[in-house]
Amino acid sequence: MSAIETISLAPGQKAYFASDFHLGTPTPEQSRVREQSVVNWLDTIRSDAAVIFLVGDVFDFWFEYKRSIPKGFIRLQGKLAELTDAGLRIVLFTGNHDMWMNDYFTQEMGIPVYREPRRYDIGNKQFLIGHGDGLGPGDFVYKRLKTLFESNLARQLFRWVHPDVGIGLAHAWSRKSRISNQKKGEEQFKGEDREWLWQYCREVEATTHHDFYVFGHRHLPLDLAVTDQSRYVNLGEWVYAKTYAVFDGERLKLETWK
Repeated sequence: MSAIETISLAPGQKAYFASDFHLGTPTPEQSRVREQSVVNWLDTIRSDAAVIFLVGDVFDFWFEYKRSIPKGFIRLQGKLAELTDAGLRIVLFTGNHDMWMNDYFTQEMGIPVYREPRRYDIGNKQFLIGHGDGLGPGDFVYKRLKTLFESNLARQLFRWVHPDVGIGLAHAWSRKSRISNQKKGEEQFKGEDREWLWQYCREVEATTHHDFYVFGHRHLPLDLAVTDQSRYVNLGEWVYAKTYAVFDGERLKLETWK
């Protein structure tokens, strides 16, 4: 597990968390509307944000060739560049849909990109933050596929495919994904014994205390007790719900962008 990174909150400042924008799906037109919602949200929170965590699956597909990136999403990229140029701290985690990020966001915007959960002291609380895919029990087929897709060999093989072909295949594949095919309100709480991320939090908490565990991936906003002293918060998604979390130095609260 990573070393603890400390982020101070000045009076009135907050930390914000959002994930699973899935920009690019299910259609370019619907994605453009959602992208504008994300940009509007960033504009609204910039005045009191000390840090913004984007916790994976920002894009429904992303691959960085040596000299090109996927077409589109320029409004979000422009807003992120504007915010980081103004000194606002933004942290980006990869998800299972955009795991092929490399150093583009770091070089162009100064945004660090992380692939595994990381520990933070924010204010006087301890956080463990990550996308959440492949954590906890179960999902064994995906865990094997993730190891394969994250390998340098897989990246190199895909890089040899022309972008028009490779990105086209990826978009066709993403149209079959869970978020592209689920209906509003379809994702339901399964009970703690079947919520793998909650079980993962319990396993970690048994050896290392965190006040808050913040993950995405599940596409369902959740706020569950891990122990009497710690909570697991899942950020939900932005295709339908547009939920995010805000931490004011003491409380972590789920909210909905409207």
